[in-house]
Amino acid sequence: MTQIRINDAAAFLGVSDDTVRRWADQGALPSGTDDKGRRVVDGLALAEFARERATQPADPLGGVARSARNSFVGLVTRVVSDTVMSQVELQCGPHRIVSLMSTEAVNDLGIEPGSVAVASVKATQIVVEVAR
Repeated sequence: MTQIRINDAAAFLGVSDDTVRRWADQGALPSGTDDKGRRVVDGLALAEFARERATQPADPLGGVARSARNSFVGLVTRVVSDTVMSQVELQCGPHRIVSLMSTEAVNDLGIEPGSVAVASVKATQIVVEVAR
């Protein structure tokens, strides 16, 4: 069983340590103590808790069907363009997404800082790393 310290759980959930402690005190998030007496939560319970409470802004594209399984609604924070290519940065919750596309596409779509966009990601390879 993986045990996650309260402060790490708070970082994963994007909330304060006190909020995680409150959820644990209310029984919403099971907790215990580790071998050093520190308060911890079960990793599996934390994962389920995070999945149940995950929210994403409404998709501004509405009923668009897409084959990509990973899409992130976000705010365009920066656009760097030259005559051919552009770098578009989006802030999607705690995640920074960067896309390289043609400047023509940026202009056609009206992408500019402050606009809302959806980043769809479909990758043939995703690397997952864990601490040893």
